[in-house]
Amino acid sequence: MVIDQGTEKGARVAARLRDELVAWLVTVAADGTPVPTPVWFLWDGETILVYSQPDKPKLRHIETNPRVSLAMRTDEDGDALVVITGEAAVDESAPPPDQLPAYLEKYRHGIARLGSDPERFAGSYSIAVRIRPTRLRAW
Repeated sequence: MVIDQGTEKGARVAARLRDELVAWLVTVAADGTPVPTPVWFLWDGETILVYSQPDKPKLRHIETNPRVSLAMRTDEDGDALVVITGEAAVDESAPPPDQLPAYLEKYRHGIARLGSDPERFAGSYSIAVRIRPTRLRAW
C-alpha cells in the first residue's frame, strides 16, 4: 500500500501514521469476535510494526487469522478517520524495540512513564508483529 503524500489526504494519513502514539489493533478471536487492543506502533512507509508481550490473545488470534485492522482515533467530531486493514504475522527478523532508534524516539517518554527503560521494555515486549497493509480508509 502506497500513501500518496502529494495529496492533502495522503499527507494527513502519513502524518497520523508517523505521529500518533496509540492505535487500536483489531484481531479476530477463534469464535469470530473482533477484539480491539490499544497498541504502540511504528510505520516505516510500507509496513506497521507492533511489539507484544508473549502469550497474549492478539498473538493467538493472528496465528489463526492474520487479517487485522488498525484504527486511529478521530477528532472530536468523528472526522480525521484512518483505518488500515492488512495481514499480520510475527516477524522474527525484526530487531528488538530497544535497538530500533525510530521506535525509541517515538516511545521513550511512554516507556519511562511505564516505570521502565528501553532494555527492560524490550525484554517484556519481545514479540514483533509486522502488519502489511492492503487497504486504507481515511477521511
